[in-house]
Amino acid sequence: MKTRTRFAPSPTGFIHLGNIRSALYPWAFARSTGGDFILRIEDTDLERSSQASVDVIIEGMRWLGLDHDEGPFYQMQRMDRYKAVLAELQAAGHVYPCYMSMAELDALREAQTAAKEKPRYNGAWRPEPGKTLPAIPEGVQPVLRFKNPQGGSVVWDDKVKGRIEISNDELDDLVIARPDGTPTYNFCVVVDDIDMAITHVIRGDDHVNNTPRQINIFRALGKDVPVYAHLPTVLNEQGEKMSKRSGAKAVTQYAVEGYLPDAMVNYLARLGWSHGDDEIFSRAQFLQWFNLDHLGKSAAQFDEAKLRWVNAQHLKATDNDTLARLVSPFLSAQCAAGLDAERLGRGCGLFKDRCNTLVELAHWLQLLVVAKTPSAEDISAHVPDAVRPALKQLAEALSHCEWNRAAIAAVIKQVLATNSLKMPQLAMPVRVLVMGTPQTPSLDAILELMKKQDVVTRLNF
Repeated sequence: MKTRTRFAPSPTGFIHLGNIRSALYPWAFARSTGGDFILRIEDTDLERSSQASVDVIIEGMRWLGLDHDEGPFYQMQRMDRYKAVLAELQAAGHVYPCYMSMAELDALREAQTAAKEKPRYNGAWRPEPGKTLPAIPEGVQPVLRFKNPQGGSVVWDDKVKGRIEISNDELDDLVIARPDGTPTYNFCVVVDDIDMAITHVIRGDDHVNNTPRQINIFRALGKDVPVYAHLPTVLNEQGEKMSKRSGAKAVTQYAVEGYLPDAMVNYLARLGWSHGDDEIFSRAQFLQWFNLDHLGKSAAQFDEAKLRWVNAQHLKATDNDTLARLVSPFLSAQCAAGLDAERLGRGCGLFKDRCNTLVELAHWLQLLVVAKTPSAEDISAHVPDAVRPALKQLAEALSHCEWNRAAIAAVIKQVLATNSLKMPQLAMPVRVLVMGTPQTPSLDAILELMKKQDVVTRLNF
């Protein structure tokens, strides 16, 4: 059977890393097995759902390269289908109307809580042989409840948590349609998974309690149950569940901050899955290695410092031409002047080993084209009077030399010898004057990437 997985977010706010990890694993499983990945938008919460949230979901998935084969499908556009299946279940005796009011239900729960019982619907309107139901109240629209099996257990082998068994007697009769006829979440999910032929449901473990209810609805409809894998929670750096309320950032914010999509996939993959001790791997390696057997059972904790380190490793491994293309928008945002493609590529090669993000790389690159006037404090600290004659000689010699690394290196060597200086004594003042910072890569390599006149002008401060 062909693998078919799905990601089914609710568009009730921006999508953060904890959410998107629940898209990464089903996407990876589909891709690694030659299957299909379906995007489904569960938008039945009309008050909180928004098109803007849908757009952020799709934009975030597109940026990360989590392409879907079908969809997006919207639950609100499938209401006729849900109601048709509801009618089938009702005709088969699996669904019944319940006229218990919210006030009555609240009172029931309060009494059960006071008696130290589990709060649950008591089946007052459940039809049974020989049972007399209460009189139907006038003017009350009923909810529809699913007639959950009594006795026995719901058992499934979860690909993360192992064998799970829940007694049917622990489950009350679920509301599957509201008084206005609108179907509820647990019912819609089952119909969607059946219609979309989903073979594997890979989702957060906050859905474990929904699973036995959904399995019983599958069975009432005479359909096969998919394989389930319930992923542990992603915690934030404070050890709390990652959420918008606790300061989680939208996935798209990481694009703005200069993270690479493949680095994000690498980092997210390790938040709950492992392949031996491998920390850094390509997208292709991830898909080659991925399976459900190595999903972790414990909650994973987000660590932004670790994410930055992973991103730095991917920056270093990215070829210069690709990096030039990726960093170009960030450089344009930092300065109007630019670098030609050849110099931009070489600049990426020169600076990428000292950067964590594309924003940091763009910062270094813009120093090549935009003069950063050193402060009086920097000049006082790094440009001693004793070196100033050598700086003037260097400026004069550079103004007449060929502009390539070998020629620049030869000029620097000659000035050092003439003035009996060591490289650090001259290099640090040059760096401060030319780029505004005492720490840069090799001096001759830096100068070669800059325009000759810019270098000479900055040295003649």
